Amino acid sequence: MKKTIFKIGFGLVSFGMVLPSFAGVTFGDPQSELGALTISGAVRTNYQDKRYGESVSDQKIKFDAAILRLGYESPDWFGQAEYRCYQYDTFCDFSTLVSGYVGYRLNPTDNVTVGLQGIPFGPGRYWDSSFYAGINNTMGLQDALNLGVNYHFEMPTATKVDLAYFATDGENYHGESKDAARYTANLVTSFDPLKTDLNEKNMWMARVDQELKFLSTDDLKVSLGGSYWYSEIENEKASADGTRNAWALFNRINYKNLNVILTGGKQSISNKDVLNPHSSTFGSFDAEYDIANKGYFYTVDTSYVFKNVRDSLNVTPYVVFSGFNKKEQRFDDSQRNIVGVALDYKKITLYTEYLISKNDPFVGGAGTSLATGDDGKWNKLLNVMLIYSF
Repeated sequence: MKKTIFKIGFGLVSFGMVLPSFAGVTFGDPQSELGALTISGAVRTNYQDKRYGESVSDQKIKFDAAILRLGYESPDWFGQAEYRCYQYDTFCDFSTLVSGYVGYRLNPTDNVTVGLQGIPFGPGRYWDSSFYAGINNTMGLQDALNLGVNYHFEMPTATKVDLAYFATDGENYHGESKDAARYTANLVTSFDPLKTDLNEKNMWMARVDQELKFLSTDDLKVSLGGSYWYSEIENEKASADGTRNAWALFNRINYKNLNVILTGGKQSISNKDVLNPHSSTFGSFDAEYDIANKGYFYTVDTSYVFKNVRDSLNVTPYVVFSGFNKKEQRFDDSQRNIVGVALDYKKITLYTEYLISKNDPFVGGAGTSLATGDDGKWNKLLNVMLIYSF
């Protein structure tokens, strides 16, 4: 298990707030009745230098992932599908469907979307500017996609509202694990009979995002919002249903090219498991690990965009602080902090970032890191990711 978590470090998440453009090839006209189909994608290469207090064998440039995306746009309908092929040891030893949905526009601001899509929890799909993402990504709270329906509408008061129902998660795909070959961190069936065997269903979510116009000017934009998540958790061993209750508050501040996003909330899971009442087994990126059932999470993201530094080159330095403070007294808190810079030039994006983390399963930790913890030492990681978009 520990070996699997260590090798996963370079393939974690999709793009953060500084998104490389997927120009692609388009067939048709998005303004016509038939609409337009766009085929796009990306390839990624990676270099890492790990300071985990153990021998390191992967200090070399490696192929990371290939991404294929299909997009559809018309005046009334839209949709997207994305599939990813990763390489840990061999090409495509882990691959997964990321998204697949179709939507209908009720008017210019309101729409209904059905399928495998991002959940309306927190400030958006991404909570920070980094590539690796904060520890809340490993918890399945940010950049999470599940199967369901979302109704988005906007009011004249600059209020944006999402009401969603997700029947289930995004399912398991191709990999070595029993049930963790998936993009989003979901509750899974563990390979270990002593761990939990859980399935999340009937997820109800709501999010309200309010622009504070009385604080806003031409240069300053401020918004405040909150989201709530309730779901049923089916315990296959106990033949009983538990629950997940989670909430998140968030604040966005944008002053010219400076962006600050603050996110904080609480998660409470009741898994009805006699052997593991305080933690539950999650899985993502072909690795499984335990997460404490109750605790407070946070992300603080600060970034500044230097636009058109030279010939369309954008440079974005950023700092991310994230953590999970667990309510169980004998569980050690987890943190993942990131300092980095993203360079975006036409079809090429380069992330260079340094991570300092403890009790983190994807940065030198173990399967217990997000639950009871591990040795509690600070692990360090230099992560460099080169992305070519087409």
